[in-house]
Amino acid sequence: MMTERRRVGPLPRWTVSLGVLGMLLWWLDPVAIAAEISDFSPLWLVAALVVTLIQMSLSAWRWRFTAHRLDLSLPWLRALGDYYLAVFINQVLPGGMAGDALRAHRHARDTGSTGPAWRAVIIERASGQFVVALGTVVILGLVPVWREVWSAAQHDRVGAGLLTLLALLSLAVALAAVARRWPAFWRVLREDIHAALLARAAWPRQLASSVAIVFSYVLVFALAGRAVGVGVEFTLLLAVALPILLAMLIPLSVAGWGFREAAAASVWLALGLPAEQGVAVAMAYGLVNLAASLPGALPLLVRPRQGQRADRRRRAVRLRAKRA
Repeated sequence: MMTERRRVGPLPRWTVSLGVLGMLLWWLDPVAIAAEISDFSPLWLVAALVVTLIQMSLSAWRWRFTAHRLDLSLPWLRALGDYYLAVFINQVLPGGMAGDALRAHRHARDTGSTGPAWRAVIIERASGQFVVALGTVVILGLVPVWREVWSAAQHDRVGAGLLTLLALLSLAVALAAVARRWPAFWRVLREDIHAALLARAAWPRQLASSVAIVFSYVLVFALAGRAVGVGVEFTLLLAVALPILLAMLIPLSVAGWGFREAAAASVWLALGLPAEQGVAVAMAYGLVNLAASLPGALPLLVRPRQGQRADRRRRAVRLRAKRA
């Protein structure tokens, strides 16, 4: 008898995020964390929010460009609005994928092309994550400050290497399973990846937009640190941002809360800095992202009313047709 495969629901992920944050607050000094944000600066906060506007616009452009490469129409304002909506949902719901699934569903409904619409979102999201991972590897290998981190945690190198190898093997096994179970889907996906990402007319713009978006993540992290008055060099905030933010990709939390702060505490300790300072910067980044996503809640307030009016019109049309 086959057992039903269970997904990790929202409650466990909320529990994980809150649990990790609770352990950090128990391990560290909450008063010291609060003291790190005593010199709040509205100007740095405004600068961070302005960068998020550019970030959202570039992300929506990348999605729209990917969709056009798959012969799908996607108006600019619709792409921007749905991207805001997706980011807001990813901020408040566990897993970080519900918002992307919603924008794929809405685009499929509007175009009548379910497969290409979903593959456009998969390709756009996966290409961005690939550039994040690649940028992290480059920073870890080339930025001098990370040599201090590696020397401080030299005994963990073997463990980190084994974990990385395990992650790559798991990814390879997952891809092989998808290819074996759904060969037709895999073949079509490969063709769409070539058209949207690897073709000569596509990859320069895809790469440029993804690099700009990843840099905006780093810049927002540094600006958030400045907004709460953390007294470390701006270049240091830029250098440590991406590897810390990579912890947000672990799909066991809500918007990366908990894992991001734990990663920041570890990096700050490795650099000989107060862990509370790193946690304060990571929490400020999370709050800036949440504030930046709030415009995405507007469609949830407006479109249900529009849907109700559309339902009333459809009922009225059916009623007139019956009477006729």
